[in-house]
Amino acid sequence: MPADRWEDAFLSGNGRHGAMVFGDPDDDRVIVNHHTLVRPNGSEHGRPPQLAAELAALQDRLLAGDTTAAERFTDGRGLMWVQPFHPAFQVRLRRAAGEPQHGYRRSVDFTTGVADAACADWRSRVFVSRADDVIVQYVTGPGTTLDISLDHRLPGAPAGLSVGHGAALTREGALLTLRARYPDSDRAYTGVTLVVPAGGRPTVEPPGVRVEDAEAVLLLTRVHRHTGELDVLAEAESLRALLLAPDPDPGLPPDGSLADAPDAADAHPLGLDSTYTHLLARHTALHRPAYERVSLRLGTPEDDPDHGIAGSELIRRPKSPALLERLFAAGRYHLLSASGMLPPRLTGLWTGDWNTGWSGAFTNDANLNLQTASAAAGALPEVTEAQAALVYAQLPDWRDNARAIFGARGVVAPAHTDGESGHTYHFSREYPLHLWTAGADWLLKPLVDHDETRGEQDPRLAAALAEVAYFYEDFLTRTGPDGHLVVVPSYSPENRPANASWGTLNAAMDLSAARHALHTAAAYHPGTPDAERWRALADRLPPHRVNGDGAIAEWAWPGLDDSYDHRHLSHLYGVWPLDEINPYDTPDLAAAAHRALELRGAENDSAHGHLHHALIAARLRDGERAEAALGQVLAGDFFHASLMSAHYPARDVYNADAAHTLPALVIEMLVQSTPDRLVLLPALPDAYESGRLLGVRTRFGAEVDLTWGPDGATAVIRPTRSVRVDLRTPSRTSTGPRQLSLRAGEDCVLTLEAQ
Repeated sequence: MPADRWEDAFLSGNGRHGAMVFGDPDDDRVIVNHHTLVRPNGSEHGRPPQLAAELAALQDRLLAGDTTAAERFTDGRGLMWVQPFHPAFQVRLRRAAGEPQHGYRRSVDFTTGVADAACADWRSRVFVSRADDVIVQYVTGPGTTLDISLDHRLPGAPAGLSVGHGAALTREGALLTLRARYPDSDRAYTGVTLVVPAGGRPTVEPPGVRVEDAEAVLLLTRVHRHTGELDVLAEAESLRALLLAPDPDPGLPPDGSLADAPDAADAHPLGLDSTYTHLLARHTALHRPAYERVSLRLGTPEDDPDHGIAGSELIRRPKSPALLERLFAAGRYHLLSASGMLPPRLTGLWTGDWNTGWSGAFTNDANLNLQTASAAAGALPEVTEAQAALVYAQLPDWRDNARAIFGARGVVAPAHTDGESGHTYHFSREYPLHLWTAGADWLLKPLVDHDETRGEQDPRLAAALAEVAYFYEDFLTRTGPDGHLVVVPSYSPENRPANASWGTLNAAMDLSAARHALHTAAAYHPGTPDAERWRALADRLPPHRVNGDGAIAEWAWPGLDDSYDHRHLSHLYGVWPLDEINPYDTPDLAAAAHRALELRGAENDSAHGHLHHALIAARLRDGERAEAALGQVLAGDFFHASLMSAHYPARDVYNADAAHTLPALVIEMLVQSTPDRLVLLPALPDAYESGRLLGVRTRFGAEVDLTWGPDGATAVIRPTRSVRVDLRTPSRTSTGPRQLSLRAGEDCVLTLEAQ
């Protein structure tokens, strides 16, 4: 059936525009989104607090044992949310009520990004072109009469929104515009839709147009956020240019211009068919290869009839391997579709409500990197490039944060951003996010993984890493009684010690991030005095502390007690995504990390908490724990009919964390890699006894195809560069790693024994 909630609308996107497709034959709605659509709320003028002059005094108080000193390290401002992400409008197509809907079906094709709905002789297809940056909707049906309009009336739309509509007939059909200016702001957004009918003629019916007796209607839509006025005529010309097919139509002049062409209303619908097909082919040439680089099959369709059922039914069968397989595919599709000019927000690229949870922001202290975690191994460089675009554009603001708050060179990343500003201004007493210094390393880590995977170093990344190291040189100036450096102030998102306040000393994440950032910056600047100095600074940081429960402490400062029931697992940053703590090189620390994982509660059952838990369990080779955490998400009613996810169980709060993170977890359970190690089947759940994962990329420059079953497993490794790596497998008889010498261009086939 058609979606009756915007959360169940099928999704399409190109990393800039997003479309939410309801698929109702009588009142079809397509909600238009765009990454730039954030509502001014005053925070666009927000700047980091000027606190550098007070930093030394704060450090003195914390080192002297004042556990609440950081609560006073503020300029007195209240909590300021970043500009909230919001929808633009909905394109509405109304038919006469009462027409038959028998044979109704709606679907979305992950390989093309087309959301398709059909019944009787009516059909609507929608996709968002990655090639032409336009939302394309193609509606067919003989004798169709449609009322078409752009409707801004979506849940939560502010009463003070100033909206103007435009509708004008054109040679092709009609042009619709919607201009909305935000309350008390000079900023606005304008949507433009070109309506091209075939076999019928449009008439203006404010606020839109009516198309009567058409055989087909093609709609091309874009939206722009702007100041001043948008040049609507120029945008219309840009959309009109997309109607030109690659081969001249017999009705066109030899030069292919529209100057003397017949009216679109007089054209045969096959003319629109060819335009639609051409636009789709241009888009698919970019979308399909990216989506298909990696694939997963669990079991076989013959073994499991669930493979053939609809996703809306499959989500009611949490133990079905077909569900995990479908969610893996949907996660890749949605992640790719949400990534382009920016990476995915908390809601990906989509929302149907102006009151989006947590402002629909980029939440940097956990959610963003969880969502993009599959980019390198999952062969989606488009996602990594989107994250890089966000990071590099905001580096000037990160420098302001470092200077204003810490009086330091270099960069400090904010915990929240709307995609425009990288300034730190979202913080409060309970969430002293301005004290979080690990963010730059955390956000740059996926870019490092990408460089390792492709075997090249991006000079932009080298420069950014140097700035992170410069910050630590200026910030890490205090020492403790043991002679080690102290990270002070320190903050572990978004937790606090059981016996102290939020801002404190030596959070485990801060220690891991500083060590990793300094060593990575040195590796990107070999043979330089900077590199020697950065390594020496990293060596002065304290080791992780193991507490009385045998677990890695969330704060390495003696006397700070752990708070175990929390959704975040920031203290295990050294396990995932870093390689600082692992079962092979640091088995004792890995055991302490595992104990910390055992003690960690789920707090509020957030999806990102469960999947973060599972990712760490997979790194620690605990397939049973990874499967249990995954099972909490699969059985918790987290997924809408669209296969987009929610933040909480019972589909509470639309949120992309589960949808986008799940492919990363599946890959981590089956294949892990570092620049000198390959781990196969480290945490395979018992429920998935057979399958194949094809196309995984490794950080030592190889592609891996893995097939497994009750009788054993086979891995085909296709290296793009010559390298020597350690191989780790689940073999019970193996006492150590096996060395693999891989030669570029030569496949290596491994056969693993059954376990």
